Amino acid sequence: MKLMFASDIHGSAKWCEEMLKLYRREKPQKLCLLGDILYHGPRNDLPEGHAPKEVIKMLNPLKNEIICVRGNCDTEVDEMVLEFPVLAEYAVLFADGVQMFLTHGHRYNPQNLPSLPAGSVMINGHTHVPKSEIRGGVYCLNCGSAALPKENSPHCCLIYDSGIFSWMNLQGEIFEKAEILG
Repeated sequence: MKLMFASDIHGSAKWCEEMLKLYRREKPQKLCLLGDILYHGPRNDLPEGHAPKEVIKMLNPLKNEIICVRGNCDTEVDEMVLEFPVLAEYAVLFADGVQMFLTHGHRYNPQNLPSLPAGSVMINGHTHVPKSEIRGGVYCLNCGSAALPKENSPHCCLIYDSGIFSWMNLQGEIFEKAEILG
């Protein structure tokens, strides 16, 4: 199974479009959005190409391909304009024998893990910095940010394919990998 994880679009039509180009090129079964879809948030500057209505137009046609969890900047009004659920605190997926816990990262994160069995994977965004670490036997992966990367990281996402997680910039270049065996 192939999955794509992206987070922190923050209403940027420019970076949403770049992310979707990579999505179409990679052809995963699902696009997993880990929150902060439309609103830029009070702590962030407006991202380049800020146009939330355009982001809505790009994402709604993919509603049957998207799994989404709520970020700290997502609200009920977002679910009124997006045609897929956006307010779930987390989602759990199973792929190739691997349990994946998807969350934004503002509640559950490597410093505050949910109850997960060893060998499972927690995937989040929120910090806008791609990262991989193991905490309590749980693989903690941060997909980074599509629109507002921090700490000199690239605009990026995370691709899962048959036990391998690959961080890619939005031009499709892999800059880090992690192998997870289920």
